[in-house]
Amino acid sequence: MKLQDALEIVAQTDSGMVRAHNEDSVAVDAACGLVVLADGMGGYNAGEVASAIAVKVVLDEVGQPLKTGRPALNAAGDEPGVDLMRLSLHHANSAIYQAAQQETQYAGMGTTIVSALFYDNRVVVAHVGDSRLYRLRGEVLEAITRDHSLLQEQIDSGMISVENARHSRNKNLVTRAVGIDAEVIPEVRHYEVEVGDIYLLCSDGLNDMVEDEDIQSVLYAMQGNLPLAATQLIQTANDNGGRDNISVILVKVKHEFAQSSGWLSRLLDLFKK
Repeated sequence: MKLQDALEIVAQTDSGMVRAHNEDSVAVDAACGLVVLADGMGGYNAGEVASAIAVKVVLDEVGQPLKTGRPALNAAGDEPGVDLMRLSLHHANSAIYQAAQQETQYAGMGTTIVSALFYDNRVVVAHVGDSRLYRLRGEVLEAITRDHSLLQEQIDSGMISVENARHSRNKNLVTRAVGIDAEVIPEVRHYEVEVGDIYLLCSDGLNDMVEDEDIQSVLYAMQGNLPLAATQLIQTANDNGGRDNISVILVKVKHEFAQSSGWLSRLLDLFKK
């Protein structure tokens, strides 16, 4: 079965109620089972430049090899999808960092990013920063990614409780971002998927404004209508203040898709040579 038939994908983005322009970027390549969301940061317009570069690089670095079956990779011991996603974020980091070095108006720009690649009844998730991926399985909503942020480090060390963290002023202090330094360490993991799963990729403009319990309620109640669910999530964030740009990508697993596009076999063959 083709991925386009096995997965339902919806992407929406909104500038919010406060920001003058939108520095988030989202992209979908349904034929490859690839979704990407980036939340830019920097001076005037630089954030949206960084997020746009990151999304384009990931689409090119992952999407094109999958379509041709000839990825330019050196195996690092992981399965091909993991290597492919990790390398794409390294290349995105280099592209943004070099652009910032060459253009003074882009100095210091960067972006968070979360991307997901669906294949062979699994999903590879790659992220840097505090853009998140959640999974709704049945009635349970779970955050699959952990923020690369000062606040998350404080939670992990026991300095602050999860409840108090909701009201912290340190929410937006990320400890990793794409393009800020010459090198970056992406976090890349893979998970088995189940039919009926719904995956939510979002910028912090959503989860800073909407509690996880409310996100779960919207997704569970509207799982039969993903466009409406995406619209409702953004509207709820705006109703709660909309202090940042808000972006969401929803992916629903409708059917199994074991090696659905054939590219995994080609990748494995190439890695064995």
